[in-house]
Amino acid sequence: MAIEIDQQGSIRLIKMAGQASTQSFSTAFLPTIAEAIDAGLRDGETKAIVLTGDGRFFSAGADINAFQEAIDNGTAPELIRTLTGVLHPLLQRIRTSSTIVVAALNGVSAGGGLGLALACDARIGTSDARMAASYAGMGLSPDGGTTWLLPRLVGEQRARRFFMNNEIWSGREAHEYGAIDVLVEPESLMETATGLATVWSSWGPHTKEATKHLLHVQTDNDFSTHLDHERTLIEAAGTTEAFKEGVAAFLEKRHPSFD
Repeated sequence: MAIEIDQQGSIRLIKMAGQASTQSFSTAFLPTIAEAIDAGLRDGETKAIVLTGDGRFFSAGADINAFQEAIDNGTAPELIRTLTGVLHPLLQRIRTSSTIVVAALNGVSAGGGLGLALACDARIGTSDARMAASYAGMGLSPDGGTTWLLPRLVGEQRARRFFMNNEIWSGREAHEYGAIDVLVEPESLMETATGLATVWSSWGPHTKEATKHLLHVQTDNDFSTHLDHERTLIEAAGTTEAFKEGVAAFLEKRHPSFD
């Protein structure tokens, strides 16, 4: 089975198993991966998704045989357009949804799989994790949002070296540089990722969605514009049930509940 799903209360665990982890960026598996994630994003009872892979791979890119066939018959641009037409909207939905998405990096994330990992709200990794762009070695330019996402995590020049040197980062290097948030032992990976997802998803829907949105657009706005944007969203928050509950919980000296 390409996708394994385990619902634990409000947390949905999605595992890309077998070839879904080794050929994620393929017509055979990418639509299935996208639909599994989208189903979690659409489900009103699911507040967070923990996304992980299988064995040595988190999500490791393309079906090279399909690329060769497309080169042979002159349809490579069409194949790439089809695949990015699935991947890019998925990344947008992850970035803008009120659902928290955490990548539990058990192994290699490369190519489009790296973009999928970077688009998540947080990345928990082990020493077995690896990050690779792999585009240069294939004669391709980067994709999957990697040139937008990675510089925001590790800085532009380190990202430039990563792409132009065609580097492979170990889990420890990725953590040191800021691409992985927390580094844990393999046996603690899912517990740690689920714990973080539980905390981050516990806040009100507007708080989560607006916070993700504001962080997503902050580098595109000048400070004055961003302040206006913040004001619009915090005014909207003032009409929510979560705001009423938060104020009441503060006055009553108890932990708020946004369920």
